[in-house]
Formats: sequence, C-alpha cells, structure tokens
Amino acid sequence: MDIKTASSLQRLRLVSAPEAVSFLLLLVCSVLKRTTDFNAVPVMGAVHGVLFILYVLFWLDAWNRTKWNLKTAALYFVLSVLPLGGFFAERKLKREAQNVIDAATAARAEGTVNA
Repeated sequence: MDIKTASSLQRLRLVSAPEAVSFLLLLVCSVLKRTTDFNAVPVMGAVHGVLFILYVLFWLDAWNRTKWNLKTAALYFVLSVLPLGGFFAERKLKREAQNVIDAATAARAEGTVNA
C-alpha cells in the first residue's frame, strides 16, 4: 500500500464522523417534527444526503485502493447506516490509515518504493 491509499482512507475517515452526526441530527429533527411545530427535516435531510453520498463515494474509492475483502467492505458500509456507526468507522479507519502510512514509510526507508 502507498500514500494514495492512506489518503483515500483519510478522506473516508474525515467524512464518517460528520455523516454520523448528521444522521443523529436528522433523527432528532424527525422526532421534533412529529412532536412540535419545528420542522428542520428538509434541511437536515439534504445535509445528511450529501454527506452520505460523499461517504459512499469515498468508501468505493477506499475499497478499490485497499483491496478490502467483501467482509471488511461490507462492515464499513453497514457502519455508515447505523446511527452511531460512523464514529466506530472513524476510529477503525484512523488506525488503518496510520498502519498504511507506517508501512509506506518503512518501505521508503528500505528503498523498496519511491513513494
């Protein structure tokens, strides 16, 4: 793996937490819509929709670059549709990206790659 792979993982990581927050806010807005006159569902729905689409695009890019097996790729996708899943994905992706960076740095130090 190389730095481009780490960048792909970092992009996915950086969008996972905001996507999770927007999902939770959308759930809160849905409850408030039904219990009060407050209706922010259209706005939060749009925000969450954009963040979810970004998550899926970055997930596809990361899957392509990292060559995850189907189980790992499915795990990261399922985490995106669970209310708190994005936070767990962010933590796992942070560790994975750091491992990729460490491996690329070690390979470069050994002179095996020109990354």
